[in-house]
Amino acid sequence: MEDIVEAMQPDSIAAIVDQWKRERPELDATPMLVVGRLFRLADTLDQRLRPPFAAADLGSGDFDVIAALRRSGAPHSLSAGELSRTVLVTTGAISKRVDRLEARGLVSRSVAEADSRGRLITLTAEGVELADELIAVHLDNQRRLLAGLDGDEQSQLAGLLERLTSALAAGE
Repeated sequence: MEDIVEAMQPDSIAAIVDQWKRERPELDATPMLVVGRLFRLADTLDQRLRPPFAAADLGSGDFDVIAALRRSGAPHSLSAGELSRTVLVTTGAISKRVDRLEARGLVSRSVAEADSRGRLITLTAEGVELADELIAVHLDNQRRLLAGLDGDEQSQLAGLLERLTSALAAGE
């Protein structure tokens, strides 16, 4: 845990930028102050958000699938393609996750009525119960992790991240 805290010190990124200023003064390394911190922050957040899912014996990304199905509304069913677009991973990755979740009895597969070649993935009653339990824990955990920022700062950061995401998407 100490390594995580040390790696998260904002000064560690500033130190890297200072080193580049010293070694290559003609380069502007200041973008690292944002991008480097975002990368380190993403890793740290992932490590701190994962324990409740691991305790529920869910693999990486499995919660994303059950959460997507749960928030889709009754009957909590989506096709693999819809899940893929919602969770932002390939249909192959969805298939592997669904296999794991089906083996645990958290989801089931059925033939789609509109297209007999398609399959619907549906959250079981046990899956709904687990999703409801874990989303509450997950949101509490996120609130705890953001407690270092007040409400206005959280809103400002959310807006800036949305703006950056939109700008990057527009540039694709």
